[in-house]
This record gives sequence, C-alpha cells and structure tokens, in this order.
Amino acid sequence: MTNSATPADLDPATLSDLLTVAGAPGFDRLNDQIRRTGGCAAPIRLTGGTKTLDSATRTVRYAYTTDGEPGGVLRVACGNRRATRCPACAWTYAGDTYHLIRAGLTGDPDKGTPHTVRDHPRVFTTLTAPSFGPVHNRPGTRPCRCGTAHPEDAAELGTPLDPDTYDYAGAVLWNNHASDLWRYFTIYLRREIAARAGLTQKAAREQSRLSFGKVAEYQRRGAVHFHAVIRFDGPEGPDTPPPSWATLQLLTDAIRAAAARARVTVPAAPDHGFGDDRVLHWGEQIDVQPIAAFGAGEDLTEQAVASYVAKYATKAAETTGTVDHPVGNKEALVLLGVPDHPRRLMEACMDLDTAYPARRLRAWAHMLGFRGHFSTKSRRYSTTLGALRQVRADYRAAQQRAALGLPDPDDHTDATVLVVAHWAYAGHGSTPGESWLAANIRRDLQHNREHARELRAELSDLEGDHAWLP
Repeated sequence: MTNSATPADLDPATLSDLLTVAGAPGFDRLNDQIRRTGGCAAPIRLTGGTKTLDSATRTVRYAYTTDGEPGGVLRVACGNRRATRCPACAWTYAGDTYHLIRAGLTGDPDKGTPHTVRDHPRVFTTLTAPSFGPVHNRPGTRPCRCGTAHPEDAAELGTPLDPDTYDYAGAVLWNNHASDLWRYFTIYLRREIAARAGLTQKAAREQSRLSFGKVAEYQRRGAVHFHAVIRFDGPEGPDTPPPSWATLQLLTDAIRAAAARARVTVPAAPDHGFGDDRVLHWGEQIDVQPIAAFGAGEDLTEQAVASYVAKYATKAAETTGTVDHPVGNKEALVLLGVPDHPRRLMEACMDLDTAYPARRLRAWAHMLGFRGHFSTKSRRYSTTLGALRQVRADYRAAQQRAALGLPDPDDHTDATVLVVAHWAYAGHGSTPGESWLAANIRRDLQHNREHARELRAELSDLEGDHAWLP
C-alpha cells in the first residue's frame, strides 16, 4: 500500500481511534466496505436491507440486512465532485467527464456518438472575463508591470497591483452573470453561422446542428472562464455529416463574432453606489483552436482536450484561496484565514446582496459570485454522466448477482423474481481512524490506476488511444 504517513506519524487521537477500529470485530468487512467506495472521504451511512423474492412460490431467494455490518450500517460513496471534499469521488467524476468529452470527439457508439464525428469540424474554445484592473502576472519572458519577474508559484500572482482601485463589484457581478453570457453567446453563435452561410436561421437549423461540452475554470484573479468543445453536426445530430458550407473556418469566425456581440446588462442600483447600468461582456482574450483527429498535425489532440476538461471538472473557487462551503458573514472570513484578494471578492458579494437579492450573491460568495454548473453539455454531444454512472452500477450489480447465483431481473425467462429494498439514512462521514484507512486505500487504488494507464499508453495503438481508466 502507498502511504503518505505511517500510524506512528498520526496524532494521538487519530492513532487511538485507528487502533480501536482495527481491533473491533468485523474489521475485514469494514476495510472491504471502504475499498468498495474507492476510499470515499465522507461516505453515506445507510441502514436497511434487500430481499430477492420468487413471487410465484413466495420464497426468499436471498436476503441482506445491515444488521451484521460493522456499526450496523452500509457505507456508500458520497459522490461529491469537489477534490477538496472527497478526492476519491472526484477522481471518479473526472474519469466520467473524460469519457463524456472524449466520446464527443472520437466517437463511441456505446455512448451515443458514431466514430464519424472525427470528420466533423470541431474546435476548443476559451472565453474569458474582461479586465477589472491590472494584476500581477507572468507576461512571457517580460517582467510583471510591478517590475518583478514572478516565479510560477508566487503567491501574489493574480492579485491586483492596486487593490484600492480594483473593480471588485464588477468582478463578482461578472462571475454571477457568466452563465447568462454563455447563453447569449450560443444564441448569437447560431445567428452568426446562419449569416455567414447565407441562410435564414431556420434553414441553417434544418441543415446543421451545434453540439458542445464545456467546463468552467477559475483564473488566479478569481474570474471564471469557460473551456468548450464546439462541434458541427448534420441535421440529425452526430449521426449525420454536416453540410459542405459548415467549415472549420466558418465556425471559428462565427465564434469570435458571437463572443463580441454577447452582452448582459445589470440594472443600476443608485442606493448602493451604482448610478448607471453595467454592461457585462467577454474579455478580449478569446482562443479558438482546431482539434486534431488522430493527432493529424495540430498541437491540440482529442486526448489532450478530454484530459484538460476532466482536470478542471473537480475544481472550483477554492483554487483561488476561498473556502469550499458557504460563509455567513465577513467576520468568518477573517477567522477562516481567507487571503486578502479572495476575501475582498467575497465581501463584495455580501455587500451587493441587498442591491440584487434575486442573484443570491451572499449565498454564492464562496464561489466568488458564480452560480452556474461547472460542467455542461448539449443534449446530442455524447452520453450523460448519469448514463455512465448507471453502467457502472449495473456492472457491479451483475457481479454481485453472479457471485450469489441470482438471476438477472431483466431476463424474461425468470420473470417471477422481485427485489424489495428498504433503506434509511443513518448519517455520513467517518471516524478519524476510518478516515486514515480511507485515505490510504484511495491512494493505493489511484496509484494502481495510474500505473495501469501508463501501461495502456505504452501498448496503445497508432491512434494514441490512452483512455482514462475509471
């Protein structure tokens, strides 16, 4: 097992609890439960059980109850996507996101997209926020505007050169309306495509479809920006080829034009110091890159795009120095030790909450105002996260049935089987000793997965198909 700490390195309370857990009856079963959750940091505890009945003979084929489990509960994974909350479940979420994005690039008939999508025009687009004031940065080989050549891990990167003149209100209002800006961008994108093709919007829709998958990421300055895969499809979606006019260049030009047109107006709030309406828009740094099929020349490959999106699907505002949970008041920010720049952004959310109560800025202060989904996709882009989770659950259920000699409930040759379940929530989380065990099991499993992925990469075919191993 790959451990970052041995029991001897633990604090006395955790060590004492670990010894209690290890010496308790059913430790092997507890260890098995933790392993089945992938080393979940905050497992959900359930009580109850299931019965598999033969409705014709009224006999019980199999019965399970948590009464015999350690502590009388069954532990299941929490499913939280945040890496700061649960690294184990975040790893699974990232893997699912990788497969979802990759299926829309390389094609996967089992996930709703044919392999021919590789021939469709598709780009990787980055839309950023505008400037709210100069910040410390690393502009290539030149020194920062402050005169310092900052190292990559410098704490001041992304913080304002002059905090007193930085537009904190504008920054959090922009984050809060970023999802609205994206919605307007997609509306204008379809209009720009139709105009460039010389068609009405109705005719353009009848001949082509747009599919996308996107993820939100926080810059060091605390502003949200979006990375999106945008793909041209035919009139019936990914199963049909796009029309001849749906070129990569037309898509690229339409994206840039649509981003320039998208606007969201925030009404004035004179009683709170905002006498004029604010017009929010995308920043000037708009990047549109073609995605290579089979690594055919371009730097940006399908593998790189899917990996990049998956990487940021489990991260949020805490990467800028905030916290990963709601905060009720400004005093708590000081007690939590939030650094100056993210603290001012969170305070701006709280100050603006009364001016724009419908935007719930105080509730989303820990997200620096952003209240949208971190990972979204259009309906026909590829599969869904729910479908991927269901496939995994069905596979594990089939394994369990095979081990117990039970029939498949979908097998109509044995249609009299009925499964009755009753579960009750009994809390969540782990004791300190259980948490130490879970962390070590998670690291052990992740190490094995990464090693398997490296072996797969070495043995991959000429396509470079290094799939993320869930």
